[in-house]
Amino acid sequence: MKAILMTCSGDPDVLALYDIDKPELRSPHQLRIKLAAAGVNPLDTKLRAKPVYYPDKLAAILGCDGAGMVEKVGSAVTRFKIGDTVYFNNGGLSDEPGCYAEFTTVHEEYCAACPPMLACRMAQPYLWCCLQRMKP
Repeated sequence: MKAILMTCSGDPDVLALYDIDKPELRSPHQLRIKLAAAGVNPLDTKLRAKPVYYPDKLAAILGCDGAGMVEKVGSAVTRFKIGDTVYFNNGGLSDEPGCYAEFTTVHEEYCAACPPMLACRMAQPYLWCCLQRMKP
């Protein structure tokens, strides 16, 4: 699959396109999602720019906001099936792959079904707006 990897911290030019293997499910509760949309969360830009990003975890795929279609489900997944469209806020930190790729893996509890009235590519910005409204 194609993925944009960060190999060190710095300006946006530290991000580069690579061919890597699809991520495997690491838990029976995970989904593998074929991404249709990935957001650029302010957290992603801060992690890229500052040298505090888990230096022992580089190269990393950033991107914590995404939406797409479930391609594979773990043996204990109960909320989703292959072909469902979901959106989520997860990944891009530590051992979790982010959304700047064709595929990512996410625990089913971090996903929500895309509302039927929204195209999948519109669900990710919808999530960001909802999260902003929840701020105290």
